[in-house]
Amino acid sequence: MPRVRASLAAAKPAASKATPRVAARSASRSDDPKEADKDAKDDAPARPGREAIDYGALPTEAVNPRSIDLDTLPAEEIVKIMADEEANSVRAVKAASKQIALAARIAAEQLGQKGRMIYVGAGTSGRLGTLDAAECIPTFGISPSLAVSIIAGGPVALTTAVENAEDNVREAEQRMRKAAMGPKDVVLCIAASGVTPFVKAALAYAHFRKAKTVFITCRRLPPPPPGEQYADAVIELPVGPEVIAGSTRLKAGTATKMALNAISTTAYVMMGKTYGGLMVDVRSQNNEKLKARGRRIVRMLSGLTDAEAGELLDKAGGRAKAALVMHHARVTLAQALELLQKHRGSLRAIVGDLDLSA
Repeated sequence: MPRVRASLAAAKPAASKATPRVAARSASRSDDPKEADKDAKDDAPARPGREAIDYGALPTEAVNPRSIDLDTLPAEEIVKIMADEEANSVRAVKAASKQIALAARIAAEQLGQKGRMIYVGAGTSGRLGTLDAAECIPTFGISPSLAVSIIAGGPVALTTAVENAEDNVREAEQRMRKAAMGPKDVVLCIAASGVTPFVKAALAYAHFRKAKTVFITCRRLPPPPPGEQYADAVIELPVGPEVIAGSTRLKAGTATKMALNAISTTAYVMMGKTYGGLMVDVRSQNNEKLKARGRRIVRMLSGLTDAEAGELLDKAGGRAKAALVMHHARVTLAQALELLQKHRGSLRAIVGDLDLSA
């Protein structure tokens, strides 16, 4: 199997042989992230060498010929150009579907081992990672501890631009160390340009901790050296120059969001977090819209009236999946939860194929 490699650059790395040495040094570490992290301060991964990056040569910085006269155009024309350009995001994601599916399978495998999905990024990439992490929690009924986001500059960077944070390699190492990741985790490193120092340092640390890694970028990467790879799954989304050169919140942001949606959704579907296209793991105790959704799901999959579905949902503590197991298997809540654990959370494995046309 190819050796995972941390060096990502537009130019030749200054210290290209650091990764093999790090991999060898970390091989004997404990699989327990808390135990292994005790040694991390004294035996951290070698930092990626500072590289002479020609930012002007990056495709994310290129000028889009369609927007040469952008400031002279009427509003309708600007909107049309932007809409046309966004179609490139869809094409890029479709073209990368094989690698996105690989990332989803890796994520599902790690989550199935009670690992976490850890998102890392700077600027727009970090905000999109944080958004995906936050939305997986109510959508799939998971613990907040299983979806972790690390954005350069910290929480303030979610609402305020902290432009110098993306160059802060030391902060990346400190934040990754604090996350105490290990071999059961999967780390999604997101960098539209492919060269963000914060993200590269985080990727190197994830390799050091033997976590599974996914790298998402909006450019074509140069081939890694023979026998090496940048990450366990590399997703390239070359959307082309932005309407506003360098503004990767546009097409690059759209493609990145689509890829993250696909990775997390596919992973959790594989883990039995849906039944068909229904959000059966939704927790519906504290939100009227979610309560209504939970009742509707139970009603659709049970044939009960709305009132009966609500009563059953209350008995199940607001858990639609447990309520459905209680109904179809004619068991108590405790027995329903045991059945779900036995069948790794798969409702279909317990109740079979139900009619979704109602």
